[in-house]
Amino acid sequence: MVAFTSKDVARLAGVSQSTVSYVMSGKRPISEETRRRVLDAIDRLTYEPNAGARALASQRTNVVGLVVPFGRGVDTTGLLPFIETIAGAARARDHDVLLVTTDEGSAGIRRLAGRSLCDAIILMDLHATDDERLPVAASVRTPVILIGVPEDPHGLHCVDLDFGQAARLAVDELAATGHDRLVLVGHPGEIIERDLNYVRRFYDAARVAAAGHGLPLEVVAPVEWGRAAAGETADRLATRVAGRLGVIIPASNTVQPVVHALTARGVVPGRDLSVIGLLTDAAAAEAEPPITNVSLEPRDVSRRAMETLFRLLEQPAEAPRPPRVDLVAPQLTRRQTVMPAP
Repeated sequence: MVAFTSKDVARLAGVSQSTVSYVMSGKRPISEETRRRVLDAIDRLTYEPNAGARALASQRTNVVGLVVPFGRGVDTTGLLPFIETIAGAARARDHDVLLVTTDEGSAGIRRLAGRSLCDAIILMDLHATDDERLPVAASVRTPVILIGVPEDPHGLHCVDLDFGQAARLAVDELAATGHDRLVLVGHPGEIIERDLNYVRRFYDAARVAAAGHGLPLEVVAPVEWGRAAAGETADRLATRVAGRLGVIIPASNTVQPVVHALTARGVVPGRDLSVIGLLTDAAAAEAEPPITNVSLEPRDVSRRAMETLFRLLEQPAEAPRPPRVDLVAPQLTRRQTVMPAP
């Protein structure tokens, strides 16, 4: 089998070899017509650049390191949109993704950076405080982008959903529809024990917003994942339906099981009490009944994180830097699980 080179691609496309390199790396603007000729030539020749040679020539690996949560208590279903979107954004820029799990701790950050295995690192599953990986991430030369906002980001760039605003949207909606008491159905014990940054941000903002409306807020936690725990939670909520009770469920895996368990007990969300869940629009719209939700935006968060990453990698040093904290705004969509205002 003939192994074609970038010189062959340049000859077929009628351009210089350096133009082929610029099209592949994206380092310089190339006209769309020239870019298309080069890509067509690559397709016709089934050319694949040698990663090792390219790395030696450019001092770049064209690899993004992604540190993902691993082990008991991890919502693997919720993690998948992040991985898919980050991988897709990387491939669109001719980069690959190297997965590393959080159980490696700060050693994983040192390994990725110290061995020059990647050009940049995206770090997930951040603790609100005392995350021992952050000082290490801030000390390495490899750019590190955080998905999450810890109390002390150590000067690193953070991208995440605005969980504080998500909590305020939910509380404000229940206050506006005349509810007199609120219950926040919490996360599983494993999540709470790990003190993940988004949990604290949501809970703290919900408490402040409820107090601002003069509404009592009870936190029911921990609530484990699964049918049995959802049934126990529904039993507790069923004893509190007198008056106008508003329930907020920020753990996306818990929302639908609790709604189903309530309905099975004859307590109908939207008639006997109200439920607002923090979950994706697609999951909320497809639920039965469709659930009033504050949107999780894992794909938007992942795209913004990758935009920040490539700005740090490719923009000149004198160009404006990305914001240190970039929060994706959530949206509340009214469906069928909130009682109308009296």
